[in-house]
Amino acid sequence: MATLGVNIDHIANVREARKTVEPDPVTLAFLAELGGADGITVHLREDRRHIQDRDLQLLRETIRSRLNLEMAATKEMVNIALDIKPDMVTLVPERREEITTEGGLDVVRQIVFFKDLVRKLQDASIPVSMFIDPVNDQIEACSEVQANWVELHTGKYAESSWTGKHYEIARLVEATCLAINLGVRVNAGHGLTYQNVEPVAAIKGIEELNIGHTIVARSISVGLERAVREMKKLIVNPRKDFPFGPLQ
Repeated sequence: MATLGVNIDHIANVREARKTVEPDPVTLAFLAELGGADGITVHLREDRRHIQDRDLQLLRETIRSRLNLEMAATKEMVNIALDIKPDMVTLVPERREEITTEGGLDVVRQIVFFKDLVRKLQDASIPVSMFIDPVNDQIEACSEVQANWVELHTGKYAESSWTGKHYEIARLVEATCLAINLGVRVNAGHGLTYQNVEPVAAIKGIEELNIGHTIVARSISVGLERAVREMKKLIVNPRKDFPFGPLQ
């Protein structure tokens, strides 16, 4: 049974649209936890377009669940992580012109770099996850650099046509099995919604789903605590029979 990490970046997006003090993602993280969030995820971007250093510091001091820091693999971000000591770090690719994270890391091409970076964080007792596409050679590379987790990018599944979802789910199942066989734990996320989350939540071996935009969007109608509670229910007890075929 997968747990739920709630990404609160989009709450900060609303605040930064007017460069004011509300809504405060730190305060609303409490409501996410009340709704059943097993962890809070934030992406501290190099351009600080949403989450700010102040938010990260206060979240570290106040939340009662896990703090997952998404970050680029840069010297600045590594130093921040070593200072804040989140419960885990998820390394993600980052481009200033993108709206949101597009695709996974290319670990294969940077084995030595990532091996050194992962070791530095782990030496400070910070577990490391790598955000990657569900591709075998990338998973094997994550095992080689001794990452604790991979977070499988579910964007292609989320964006695929209804007839293509069975294939994308199969890719995620295969990637999950390979990672576990190599001793790497598995999370997943990106583009998951109330409408498409259950097939991913039903994949045996995925430990946590990190979900943000759809929960924040739903919270405008029903409030954040209820929006999180509704998502948690789908993840904890997903149905197994889907129009594109049952999961094995």
